[in-house]
Amino acid sequence: MSLRSICVFCGASPGAHPIYRHAAENLGRYLAEQGLRLVYGGGAVGLMGVVADAAMAAGGEVIGIIPQSLERAEIGHFGLTRLEVVDGMHARKARMAELSDAFIALPGGLGTLEELFEVWTWGQLGYHSKPLGLLDVNGFYGKLGEFLDHLVEERFVRSQHRAMLQLSESPTELLQALRNWQPSAAPKWVDRKPD
Repeated sequence: MSLRSICVFCGASPGAHPIYRHAAENLGRYLAEQGLRLVYGGGAVGLMGVVADAAMAAGGEVIGIIPQSLERAEIGHFGLTRLEVVDGMHARKARMAELSDAFIALPGGLGTLEELFEVWTWGQLGYHSKPLGLLDVNGFYGKLGEFLDHLVEERFVRSQHRAMLQLSESPTELLQALRNWQPSAAPKWVDRKPD
């Protein structure tokens, strides 16, 4: 799969450990070195600011999308290639998805998870055919991966839809997995039979 633009979901907080900051720096720099445009939530704080600053410092193109209501709270980043201010969260997510060929989640909180799961659901429903990935920094997403596998075992998620979400500790390996991913035409529902 040809990738030109990667959306990164991540926290407006730096997290509890410096390793999260280092991972965001490495990812931002790596995307720029690969000639990939970074699309993200437009904030200057937390891991959002770190990944954007690293990509910009490495000569990358960075587009931030921020809702007007969060421009102050997340401190809109005005040192980007472009910062777009939109009406709300739905417009933010739709615009980030429109501009991106794939999605990566760094560690983050509820907003990061909500963005990830919504765009994943859109893929499951056939609204897009774009891969997603979790950068598993310090085991951050390991237990989530186990739970998602449990959803497949319990027949609430098809294995083809679970495979849309790649997980790796390495930006290099994760990006390669996203490039190698092939969309599935499997319908959303596991089965329609009553118990």
